[in-house]
Amino acid sequence: MERSLILIKPDGVQRGLTGEIISRFEQRGLKIVALKLIQMDKALAQKHYAVHQSKPFFNDLVKFITSSPIVAAVLEGNRAIEIIRQTMGSTDAAKAAPGTIRGDFGIDLQLNLVHGSDSPENAAKEISIFFKPEEILSYERAVDQWITGS
Repeated sequence: MERSLILIKPDGVQRGLTGEIISRFEQRGLKIVALKLIQMDKALAQKHYAVHQSKPFFNDLVKFITSSPIVAAVLEGNRAIEIIRQTMGSTDAAKAAPGTIRGDFGIDLQLNLVHGSDSPENAAKEISIFFKPEEILSYERAVDQWITGS
């Protein structure tokens, strides 16, 4: 099973889309194994966006992500990263396909509602930024056999 981090960004929380966004991932068969509402501070934001530190938009990213509470979650499932990325849609909401989170609810490039890890390596790194190992649960759902076929 693969795990990935998602963040419902300030615009998603403020617009009351948290439940809808989480529901879309659950409907795709992904399982929530960790979930929390947090107010990201500047230090945590800088750590999360460290890969963009030298880019001109870095300060805007930090300012935006710290402007309101966010929801952080770890989702688990077969090919979780790929499924999450497809479900989110293109980073630029104006180019995201209808039926995706960003295509249905997104506004523009920055106000794109949700973040999802883009690789197994980044997922592991990002999960460790937001969650301690003991905060991530392992459990079976009765429906899992109907999702994975095993």
